[in-house]
Amino acid sequence: MPPRQRLDPADRRAQLLAVGARLFAARPYADVLMEEVAQEAGISRALLYRYFPSKHALFAAVYQQAADRLLAETRLDPDHSLIEQLVQGMDVHLDYFVANRNAVLTANRVLAGDPVIQSIMTNELDALRTRLLAVLPLADDAAREAVSAVLKSWLVFVQVLCVDWLARETCTRTQLRNICIGALLGALRTVLPDDPTLEWSPQQPETDA
Repeated sequence: MPPRQRLDPADRRAQLLAVGARLFAARPYADVLMEEVAQEAGISRALLYRYFPSKHALFAAVYQQAADRLLAETRLDPDHSLIEQLVQGMDVHLDYFVANRNAVLTANRVLAGDPVIQSIMTNELDALRTRLLAVLPLADDAAREAVSAVLKSWLVFVQVLCVDWLARETCTRTQLRNICIGALLGALRTVLPDDPTLEWSPQQPETDA
């Protein structure tokens, strides 16, 4: 056990979240033990449980922090084209998914249906949908409703497809991104004033998946 450091509550919580994020990313959920979290943080189990009363509580806090960071790093700016924004947003999320494969699979499969984890996912998808709606050229309320429905379905589609890709990589990462972006553009072309597919030139798949 590393030597124990005296930290204020905010710093201690941040330390435990960092340790938890590292362990949940490196191993399946069942293989992460709270005893190990405490040991790596250099504290007692009793102190760890004062901050997080269970492994589930720690994982939920780790996943909430990740969702907040992904939203902060997803830049949706009306000064940039829709294509640029979609590419940037997909890349931010895929970077996280690849680096934290075990954590993403835990949230979407091991803890699928868990109300706390589901709430985190739903809130993130709703925030992304709201941001996308804000930067799209929508003619009227009817168009907004139609596009909102498309975005809601598309975000779920992307989530399911990316989780499946993490479990078994059936295509390259670039192909995955092209599929996701192409699916949205194809759906939006009938409800936007200008066809967004005309600006879409999919990047060719890299040779190394």
